[in-house]
Amino acid sequence: MKVLPFKIPKPEHDALIYQEDIGPVFYNKLHQHEEIQISFIVEGQGTLIVGDTVNDYSKGDLLVIGSNLPHVFESDSHASSQSQMLSLFFTKTAFGSHFFNLEELKELDSFFKRATYGFKFISESEVIKSIFISLKKGSKLEQFMSLLKLLKLTSEGEYKSLSSFIYDKKFNAIEGKRMQDIFEYTMKHYTKEITLDTIADVATMTKTAFCKYFKKRTNKTYFRFLSELRIEYACKLIEGSQELSILDIAYRSGFKNISNFNRQFKTIKLKTPSTYRKD
Repeated sequence: MKVLPFKIPKPEHDALIYQEDIGPVFYNKLHQHEEIQISFIVEGQGTLIVGDTVNDYSKGDLLVIGSNLPHVFESDSHASSQSQMLSLFFTKTAFGSHFFNLEELKELDSFFKRATYGFKFISESEVIKSIFISLKKGSKLEQFMSLLKLLKLTSEGEYKSLSSFIYDKKFNAIEGKRMQDIFEYTMKHYTKEITLDTIADVATMTKTAFCKYFKKRTNKTYFRFLSELRIEYACKLIEGSQELSILDIAYRSGFKNISNFNRQFKTIKLKTPSTYRKD
């Protein structure tokens, strides 16, 4: 199965694509596409991996994923019966190779710089939501005008980068399949023990070759990535259940002992689990 690259389905002459995803989960395969993606989460929550970084997403989030940036949504089906996401897709040259170089559009440069690593728009704005809700019934021209409004708003507001490292080569079909297998296995089993032997077998590589391969493409070790996944899950448990002890949360998140859990949590979140719960 060829997972990367992924083609956004669109009519031949459309420069801007509007898409609505509704279902129990979003497209949960690691993929990349040439188009820049701007998405508004209407319903649902879960984990979003972009480039080298584990993030979370929830209702009301506005997410921007840059061109050819590998990413995967893992919906938390237990938290919501249905997920809904509204998206716009376009390339920087979709409206002409020089369109976004026009002097009148120079103030949008910061959007494209932010999009390179992907970002979550964190400035509160009901305007963003209203723009996306209006897209479905809007004409092609109205959707285009809405895009320009979104680019301006997200160029100026507060944001959080979704990734810190970009592998500067596009994945070919073989690499795409291998990385997809690694990510898919990890996201299904991260609350259980995953040994280096196991994940190297999933990648059909020797342990040494796998470690070098993963580090080169994500700028971090596999077990750092695995810890980040587990800690993000632990944060959700801390936020969602006061009844669970920190020890219970550690074991449910895939850690074998509390001391390692506390150490990894503080390394990644810069605070202890107990402090995180109080905050």
